[in-house]
Amino acid sequence: MQTNTSANAGGPFRVMVVDDSAIIRGFLCRYLSEDPLIDVVTTANNGAVALRQLDQFDVEAVVLDIEMPEMDGMTALPLLIKKKPDIKVVMASTLTRKNAEISLRAMQMGAVDYVPKPETARSVNANIDFRRELVDKVKAWAARGRKRRGEALPSTAEMESAKPEAGFAKPTSRPVSPGFVTVSPRRTEKPAAVVSTNQAAAQPAVSLQAGQGKTISLIEGSKKTPKVLVVGSSTGGPQALMKFFAGFKTKPEVPILITQHMPANFTAILAVHLGQATGWPSEEAKEGVALEAGHIYVAPGGRHMEVAGEKGAFFAHLTDEPPENFCKPAVDPLFRSVTKYFGDRSLAVILTGMGHDGLKGARDLTKAGGTLLAQDEASSVVWGMPGAVATAGLCTEVLPIDNLGAATLKRLQGGIG
Repeated sequence: MQTNTSANAGGPFRVMVVDDSAIIRGFLCRYLSEDPLIDVVTTANNGAVALRQLDQFDVEAVVLDIEMPEMDGMTALPLLIKKKPDIKVVMASTLTRKNAEISLRAMQMGAVDYVPKPETARSVNANIDFRRELVDKVKAWAARGRKRRGEALPSTAEMESAKPEAGFAKPTSRPVSPGFVTVSPRRTEKPAAVVSTNQAAAQPAVSLQAGQGKTISLIEGSKKTPKVLVVGSSTGGPQALMKFFAGFKTKPEVPILITQHMPANFTAILAVHLGQATGWPSEEAKEGVALEAGHIYVAPGGRHMEVAGEKGAFFAHLTDEPPENFCKPAVDPLFRSVTKYFGDRSLAVILTGMGHDGLKGARDLTKAGGTLLAQDEASSVVWGMPGAVATAGLCTEVLPIDNLGAATLKRLQGGIG
């Protein structure tokens, strides 16, 4: 194997792209390589070639197409993981219900995530959201792998100092053979803005230490028994949701509403998988459906889900309003609507995810007396969404995912007990 010690020195994440279309492969490589923290070290046009490349290149993450000749992605997936157990495989599939089912099944087989790939080369090239999601997920999972191995993360400063003027990196020399493409130079990008850490209105109850010297101030939650549970999640969310509900020893007697950042088709399949895992009724929410205790309702991809009420009855209301926080569905609309109808009997949970979707809605919810729990940094794939609410001083508990379900159930069964 061609070894690469750059990880220990904080070098860029080493990625392999596997796709049978040379055009799509080229786009994927270009998008990834334009980020200064990613190095596409090799590519392959099917699973068999990918396995051979894994013997020659020190790869941390793989973007793996599903449908390929000779050896498809689902056949290659367990073989790649067997060859290198700590490798992070992100499945790439077009937006069909069949591929949504395959992608979620792949995650049960060891893939860490998926990216919903546009159906044509032209739409891939034009889709900014796909590009952002691809790059963000690859970096997030590769970073998680390095943290677990105790290796240094890429240093943006070091990456930039090694680049020539005009913000471009020097091209890397790589062998070119059938099924391979050369990689475009990467362009530098500005770092993301830091989320504000304003304190909640309620009096902090206790303080915890988070990563990078941040302090988390916890507040006292409502002592009233909740009448609804709402959950927001994004990157790493499907796995986190499964672990979260595994902590419930009994079915909660409240409606459960989930906003997971996913496209259409994927959310319907997620609802099915959650139902199979929990044994509870679970469905993709439909306009006007009555909210029943013990039922799971997943916001459909491409629509915001809210709670609406009339004469003491509550139902799901789907809207086609613009994206919030670049997301549709977004967590904020759900949290705002729950606050309006349930106030201090609202219980909300934020799981792993990028960005800060849910922060504004969580401010409204806790100001009205509702209770908010969040996943901790160590167990999150990306501590963006839960980190935003935790460092803003809005949470009553910040817990590992393996403990979060049990803590949530305890509150649902009678407040803090």
